[in-house]
Amino acid sequence: MPAPAGSTRGLKRAHFREARLPLLLLLPQLLVLLLFFFIPALRALSQSFVLTDPFGNSVQFVWFDNFRRLLASPEYRASIGVTFWFTLAQNALTIVVSLVLAFATDRILRGRGFYRSIILLPYAIAPVIAGILWAFLFNTAVGPISFVLHGLGIDWDPNRHGIDAFLLVTFAASWKHICYDYIFLIAALLSVPPSLLEAAAVDGAGPLLRFVRISLPMIGPTIFFLAVMNFVYGFFETFAIVDAVTHGGPGGATMILVYKVYIDGFVHIDLGSSAAQSVLMMIFALVLTVLQFRYVERNVNYDV
Repeated sequence: MPAPAGSTRGLKRAHFREARLPLLLLLPQLLVLLLFFFIPALRALSQSFVLTDPFGNSVQFVWFDNFRRLLASPEYRASIGVTFWFTLAQNALTIVVSLVLAFATDRILRGRGFYRSIILLPYAIAPVIAGILWAFLFNTAVGPISFVLHGLGIDWDPNRHGIDAFLLVTFAASWKHICYDYIFLIAALLSVPPSLLEAAAVDGAGPLLRFVRISLPMIGPTIFFLAVMNFVYGFFETFAIVDAVTHGGPGGATMILVYKVYIDGFVHIDLGSSAAQSVLMMIFALVLTVLQFRYVERNVNYDV
């Protein structure tokens, strides 16, 4: 006899007689969070309110002076602008290329798995290796793509031209992250009901029209989710690429916020400013997380 509605008969439940076992099971994750998130975050928060010398011998409590000095700095405001345009360009390029690849491989019948595996290979490459690879390809002395650009009459030199360095970092960051977006887009395309596509094909709609009019609107929530994740990636996960390709130059053309935290803290030894920048970025990350859970997850419908 089946259990009545609302009955919990037959359901497996985790039951602990003592609190010791669940605490032991949670202990490794709690230690990781404590050592690599909570302690550094509290340390950065306390450091942002003090001025200290490079050796930590003299500490002076200055309240919000580090934040006021930071927000009044032309270099920091310029870094905000660079980060905004870099993240926007990387976001748009990554999503567009991922959509094109997802559409193309979804149309392939033979060798589809092989092509998908090739596209996913950059995901296994470390960001610093991806940066070194692109720096070599576009190197003005030995880079093969640089030779092609010079042969076409293009004065390509990311060491002297800020726009060239900006484009190089954007291409490298997008190439590294395309495979991430591609995975989600392929999964979203597989969830599109085949009956709708078949009905459109019977009505005479071609593959591109079916993709634009049917598939694209139905995977809209996935695209919106990827736009948020790409924003997070551009802000916080591109340090290694910038460090390997341009070191923030030339003239600050690629000095994104996460790299400026490193430069001010470990190169210029301005610990108070670096900590204040970390706190501002942490607040921004929390805002993005709240927006994602409040607006993105709540509006996503996975029913087909």
